[in-house]
Amino acid sequence: MKHYEQSVLVDAPADAVWAVLVDGARYPEWDSGVTAVDGAIVDGGKITVHAEVSPGRAFPVRVALDPPGPMSWTGGMPLGLFRGHRTFTVAPEGTGSRFTMREEYSGPLLPLIWRTMPDLGPSFVRFTNGVKARAEGSAMGH
Repeated sequence: MKHYEQSVLVDAPADAVWAVLVDGARYPEWDSGVTAVDGAIVDGGKITVHAEVSPGRAFPVRVALDPPGPMSWTGGMPLGLFRGHRTFTVAPEGTGSRFTMREEYSGPLLPLIWRTMPDLGPSFVRFTNGVKARAEGSAMGH
């Protein structure tokens, strides 16, 4: 199994972070690296994510969300040949919260696909920092 993970301390309460995460329509308004989200981010929902890291491609995923617990997006190829499972976790820490995003990849085609995938590390940093800035701004009334 291969994965990417990024975590950031947010100077805002967990509910402010969750408000940013579940508002997919506004992802393009902040520095998320996501150009569009088609569909509502709700438990059991299906969304399609369009990202700058893979222009022209769309990623259909299924959402699992159990507030205030983690949210996950799962998608991939038929028959489990390749699968991505992204988890978003928000936990209280000090006077703010810690936001962690992790994506794990699995399946028989993982070795082949991993070699052709772009490095998602920078996009994970961009997304988590974007969530931080957006949540801190909304917590301050901006």
